[in-house]
This record gives sequence, structure tokens and C-alpha cells, in this order.
Amino acid sequence: METLKPRDAQDVEDAVRAAIAGEQPLEIVGHGSKRAIGQPMVTNALLDLSALNAVSNYEPNELIITVEAGAPLNDVKSLIDSKNQQFAFEPIDTAMLLGTAAGEGTIGGMIAAGLAGPRRIRAGGARDHLLGAHAVSGFGDSFKAGGRVVKNVTGYDLCKLLAGSWGTLAVMTEVTLKVMPRPESERTLLLRGLDDVTANAAMTQALGSPYDVSGAAHLPGSVLRTTAAPLGELGAPDQALTLIRLEGITASAEHRAASLAARLAAFGKAEILEDAASSAAWVAIRDVAPFAASGPRALWPVWRIVCPPASGGQFGATLSRESQGEVFYDWGGGLIWAALPPSADAKILRQRVEAIGGHATLIRAPEPVRQAVEVFHPQSPGLAALGQRVRASFDPKNILNRGRMLRGAAT
Repeated sequence: METLKPRDAQDVEDAVRAAIAGEQPLEIVGHGSKRAIGQPMVTNALLDLSALNAVSNYEPNELIITVEAGAPLNDVKSLIDSKNQQFAFEPIDTAMLLGTAAGEGTIGGMIAAGLAGPRRIRAGGARDHLLGAHAVSGFGDSFKAGGRVVKNVTGYDLCKLLAGSWGTLAVMTEVTLKVMPRPESERTLLLRGLDDVTANAAMTQALGSPYDVSGAAHLPGSVLRTTAAPLGELGAPDQALTLIRLEGITASAEHRAASLAARLAAFGKAEILEDAASSAAWVAIRDVAPFAASGPRALWPVWRIVCPPASGGQFGATLSRESQGEVFYDWGGGLIWAALPPSADAKILRQRVEAIGGHATLIRAPEPVRQAVEVFHPQSPGLAALGQRVRASFDPKNILNRGRMLRGAAT
């Protein structure tokens, strides 16, 4: 495979125009950490953006950062962390789940994937923090969308389309993002031994309280049995854990944690994890540590199921029981991570997910499995037609990441 490594946005333009002229589709990568997500693609050329790695502008007082798309995510996070700031949506590091080298994700990959962590329930997703972008469309033309502040956006906010597009609309070369102050302190309430449905009720009550909860997750005991530290060390074997996080200045976090523990007393006596212990637990939940590629479920496909939070506990419990698989919950029950045996029927799974108003994405599976099923949840005819019109308006010859999101579109 030919590898093209542009040095700047003009090189990206040239590469895309050459691909259009030769009718040669391009696979777009930063460091390639998420290449195993999506339908398998057939291309002869790789557009490697890793050389576009500069921080163009960082204004901590204005809470904005502008950075090239190939910049390593860990380096950018270290930079903003030095100013006690963060990406509030907690972007997932897929290295543990996919079995890739740690810390290889890029800013462009973060936006293109749009995979947000536990704080999404309060802070929103990647698209909500993307203020502006420079990109090259499938016409081979550079364009700019958005700006450095929200009020600069007029007309169509194209940035929102780029987030979660998996590189199928345009090649991002530079993005401007909001950053937020890092909380001074965090406290996590830990409830033990709840079943999935009861835990769902406890998380729902916590999220409906006035205590500004920033994370709510539940891990059944069967999942924890073979999960490594730090989650595996928090409880006895087969003892489920329900975690509820509060953040802010220390006095506020402590007060709210105590008040919420009293409110949830009917669900059991809550223990409290502080700061470092709390943070380590949520990083493991964010990065899907229970289903790590090095663990006992390494050969099982892993699904990311988004559904109405109130339906999550019952749906997950039924799914794990009937499939003999494993699940755990984030977003108060609105996000279910499911590791299912290879024999599980994807069509039946999706029918059941649709029945509760959700959708399911296959995040990890061997290539033959990804060739055989739709990785991304099939859309209704109306939405599919709209999506096709959007893609055609950005990339009429289907040059960029051809076939990554649609089965059978790789040729």
C-alpha cells in the first residue's frame, strides 16, 4: 500500500486531488489506533496525517486550543493538564479495548470517532466542544467551518457533521476545541451488591438529584470477577459495584457526596472513593477495561449500545442472561458495553435494541465478522437517504474512507 504523508494542508489538498483524478480511494489515518473499528476497507493508498502535529494556538485564559489533526492526543492532554484544564467529554482511549499500543490516538481521530466517556451525561460529546475546523473535502478543496468562539458560527455548523463521521466527509487538518477547568476534587459513591435493574434505579435517582452528578456506572459482579485493577480490587468476587461521581471544589464535593449518600440510603450504605482512587476507577470505566483485548473475553465481539437510560438495566440483564455474554453500564444506564459470544446474532440484537429506541455499534471484532455484519447501526430509509446526500455534497466520488461506515460500499 502506498503511504502519503503530507506536511501541511496544501499537501493534503494535493493528495486528495490526485486521488480524485485517479479514482483511487484514500484511507485516512492519524496514528492508526482505531483502524480496526468500522467495515474493512479496500484501498491502495494511505493518507497519514501524523506529520500535522503542531499546537497552533493555546489560550488557557480563553479556554480554547487550536491544534493540527495529527497531534497526539496524550501530548495535547498533557499540555492542557499543565494548566489544570481538560477535555470535559473524557475522550476514550481505545488502546486497551483494541489491543493497540497505548497513547497512539490523535486529535483528529478523537473528533472523527466522537467516542465520549462517562462525563458525557453532563458535558456533552466531542461535537459539543468542537468550535472550528479546517478540512479538505472530497472535491479536493480546503474549507473552514466554525471559528474560535461559538458566536462566530453562522449558517450551517459543519463542525457538527465532522464529529463522528469517521473520516468519510472530509480530511481534517486543524481543529479548535473548548477546554474546561479540571475539578479540584472528586468523590465517588460506591454501592455494593445491587442487581442491574436496582442499580439502574439508583443511578436514575442520583442523576435526578440536585447534586450535579458527573458519572454513573454499574458493573455486575460477573464482569468484575476477571477484571484487573483498579476495578477488580474494589469488591469481593461476584459482588456488583455501582459508582456515582461528583466533582468540584473539595468542600462542595464532600458535602454533595454525603448528602447524596443519605438520599440513596435505601440502596445500601455508600462507601466513598476520593480523588486518585476515584479517578483511576473512572479511567478504567471510560476505556472499557473489563473487556480488555488482553483479558479472557479477548475473542468476543464488543458492542456499544446506546439506549434510553431508564431501559438500560432491564435490557442489559436480559441480554447477558440470554446470550451468556457480559455487560456493564455507563451514562446512568444509557450506554451499555456488551461482550457477547461469537455465536450471538447481530440481527436479533439490533432488533431488540431498536425496540427500546436505541442503536448498537460493533466496536471490536475480527475482520471476517466485520465483513459479515453492519458495524454501524443501519439507519431508517429516510435517514439513510439524507446521509447519502450529505456524503455526496462533501465527497461525490466516495474517495475518503470508502466503505468504512457502510457495508458493501468499499467498491
